[in-house]
Amino acid sequence: MKYLFAHWDSFKKKLDNKYIILFLDYDGTLTPIVNSPAQAVIPVKIKELLSRLSQNPGCKLAIISGRALGDIKKMVGLENIIYAGNHGLELEGPKIRFQSPIRPRFKAVLKQIKNDLTKKLSSIKGALIEDKGLSLSIHYRLVNKKKIALLKNILHKTIISYLARKRIKTKAGKMVLEITPPVKWDKGKVVLWLLARQRIFTAGKPFMPVYVGDDKTDEDAFKVLKDKGLAIFVGRPRKSHAGYYLKNTQETARFLKKILELNEK
Repeated sequence: MKYLFAHWDSFKKKLDNKYIILFLDYDGTLTPIVNSPAQAVIPVKIKELLSRLSQNPGCKLAIISGRALGDIKKMVGLENIIYAGNHGLELEGPKIRFQSPIRPRFKAVLKQIKNDLTKKLSSIKGALIEDKGLSLSIHYRLVNKKKIALLKNILHKTIISYLARKRIKTKAGKMVLEITPPVKWDKGKVVLWLLARQRIFTAGKPFMPVYVGDDKTDEDAFKVLKDKGLAIFVGRPRKSHAGYYLKNTQETARFLKKILELNEK
């Protein structure tokens, strides 16, 4: 990966005379990683930049998050943006509304897993189960390091039979495990789905998709954009499908400001 600001001129050339479709993750990208999901409040500076970008005629914003749709809409709180919740299982925005059809059987399975984990993890201080309607997130950032192995063992024993029967899928993130429907759908497929409908917001102009994310779940999007757009990882450089990286969320704000300046010229 190349450090974005060290290669800004060559990066900028790829955006020249292009309508920019900007895909953004939320946690760890727009907000720093925090102990509890409820604490991840978007900084005022970044919200102001997003507000200005959302009104810019040369750019379209899409927030793609593992959070529930209602949660991510509330956290960002801006109109004229495409919101994708639950890793794209539910989408909403101007001229777009979509929810992946989930069988009642899966919802029953999810409820059973939640009930089982609520009981089994009750003795592990700091374990947090987040019910997002179409998925579950088990957060363990606040769990004592000595207890994490025990927590993972409980998780494995609780869900292994459902995994073996392909009744659920799992996604690993930063100190979190996601339990999702057994469907072939991820952030990469969401990006492709939206790009297939790009005429809705580009009016036929040449466009460039740019995706910014920080987690393992964003790698699916980085991968599909390798030959179609630009992918930016937020955090310390590591093996990734992204071509560029930013060091932290403060640099995300700097990047958004530069994109805004390009479109305001």
